[in-house]
Amino acid sequence: MGTTQPIRKNEEIESLKEYFLKKGEVRNYALITMGMNTALRISDLLELCWKDVWNYSRNCFKQYLSLEEKKTQKRQTIYLNSACIDGLNLLKNESEGRTDAEYYLFQSRMKGNNHIGRNRAYVLITKAWKELGYEGCISCHSLRKTFGYHAWKGGVSPAVIMTIYNHSSMEITKRYLSIDQDDKDCAYRNIIL
Repeated sequence: MGTTQPIRKNEEIESLKEYFLKKGEVRNYALITMGMNTALRISDLLELCWKDVWNYSRNCFKQYLSLEEKKTQKRQTIYLNSACIDGLNLLKNESEGRTDAEYYLFQSRMKGNNHIGRNRAYVLITKAWKELGYEGCISCHSLRKTFGYHAWKGGVSPAVIMTIYNHSSMEITKRYLSIDQDDKDCAYRNIIL
């Protein structure tokens, strides 16, 4: 088993999202959409409740998600972009009244207020990836890495990505970006001095 990779191709990202929508699995669609657009670790993502994203007094989604990361105990403020809001809106419409403040976003099918587990999230993602016929080592952490990879490819400074990830060194961030031979080839092709 290799190192978990980001999802590099936009068409693979869209296929993965569409996979869940076509199956009517809105929770899973919202999970991967939030994972790729917030760069949160799966442990932090699964702990999110409606109060974290919904402003009950204004009856709308919040603009920012604010939380303390489990692993680092650092405070993180994350802008909820249009993809996050769209996914959350679909989830809210499908949640059948289970959107009270303390309810988890990514509800388990079990009775009560329980979120899905890390293993369940892993199975959902890897099963979809295999059924779509894609290769590579994909896991829950791929969602987090996908954000960084596409941010970097989009021109975001690695220093900013390092801050978003709350990494303690640039070396860790470099591993997350999963720079491969194609990326190096592109640099050589495009830098003509």
